Amino acid sequence: MSLMIVGMSHRTAPVALLERTSFGRDDVSKALHELLEGEHVQEALLLSTCNRIEVVAEVERFHGGVNDISALLARQSGQPASELGAHLYVHYEDVAVAHLFSVAAGLDSMVVGETQVLGQLRTAYALARAESAVGQKLHELCQQALRVGKRVHTDTGIDRVGASVVAVALDAAARVLGEDLSGHRAVIVGAGSMGALAGTTMRGRGLTDLVIANRSSANAQRLAGSLSGRAVDMAALDAELVAADLVLASTGATGIVITADVIERVMAARASRPLVILDLALPRDVDPAAAAVPGVTYIDLEHLRSVLDGSQGQHEVGAARSIVEAEVAAFVTWQRSVTVAPTVAALRSYAAQVVDAELLRLAGRVPDLGPQDRAEVAQAVRRVVDKLLHAPTVRVKELAGVPGGEAYAALLRELFGLDPDRHDLSDAVALPSDLTGESHA
Repeated sequence: MSLMIVGMSHRTAPVALLERTSFGRDDVSKALHELLEGEHVQEALLLSTCNRIEVVAEVERFHGGVNDISALLARQSGQPASELGAHLYVHYEDVAVAHLFSVAAGLDSMVVGETQVLGQLRTAYALARAESAVGQKLHELCQQALRVGKRVHTDTGIDRVGASVVAVALDAAARVLGEDLSGHRAVIVGAGSMGALAGTTMRGRGLTDLVIANRSSANAQRLAGSLSGRAVDMAALDAELVAADLVLASTGATGIVITADVIERVMAARASRPLVILDLALPRDVDPAAAAVPGVTYIDLEHLRSVLDGSQGQHEVGAARSIVEAEVAAFVTWQRSVTVAPTVAALRSYAAQVVDAELLRLAGRVPDLGPQDRAEVAQAVRRVVDKLLHAPTVRVKELAGVPGGEAYAALLRELFGLDPDRHDLSDAVALPSDLTGESHA
């Protein structure tokens, strides 16, 4: 089987297309089962965030895997696969490992260095495991990706490059409301992880009057309590919008939460006071037509993408990329070593069987040989065999780390007539907690 990633992100697709293709939790579960019921995908994980949708999979065949995953994404988007293909990327084997590690590290995010995607990957992995869609291969890959993401944020200053999409969105809002946001009132629509991050970031920027509106009253109360804010029901949202200066919307709804008509009524009651709307949801929470209402500044993910392109912090980004490159090389080498381990184990098992058979034959031919002499002979024969096998087994493991290295193991199997499936994997390579030999727990 081979590792494959098929997906699209803010780099390859417009926000509108990402919106149409986004998956809710129930959608993810159905999609995973659909992929596994096909003949090509053996393991799968689906990562659906505000700026990327991608399937990480172990597949039997390259073209079959691409076709199955592309068809799934096309149906979700409502767009023919032939048209959607222009926005999709396909990563395979080593390149797929590098991509996932980069995603976990925040290097492929709209705001380089943001940490939310690490939690989103962890959630996607947990859901895939709950649906029995993850086997040993993806388990190992995801565990390492999560560890690499954590290491990058611990060992570099990449967090300073961009704390989150929220911080950049607030910078845009400040240009309208004034560089000092303190004293302004903000309404956060949605009490999920993005709402919590938004509230925390707003507090850090001096916004002290925070209102949390959410369909679940309990969730709104919980978030409001942690932010020293005030929770309201969605039914009271219109009145809160009239009093607000800034609205940040990020719910998990699948349709429009705040219509353009609502914004028109709100602005009519505001006596010409400006209103900044930050729509960080995917799909959008606020009707984009609200941007045409006088006095409204509407900022969504599409707008933020143009602002964030060519972001700063090249030193931190370079350090993070160096870590990712080293981790990818270590993981790929380990993977290839694992593929030859059964062959090495089979060769040693075969040699041990030959030695045991010859020692048994010697015992029959020389029955008068004493126990001490017999032990000396056995030790000498085993020592000779071990020395003869040492160089080829060490070398085949080293060669496994280079492209095409598995061919050397195949040659050993052919030369010695080995069947790895018939032998214990005593030389199997265990997955280390840190492939590069450093601890970053």
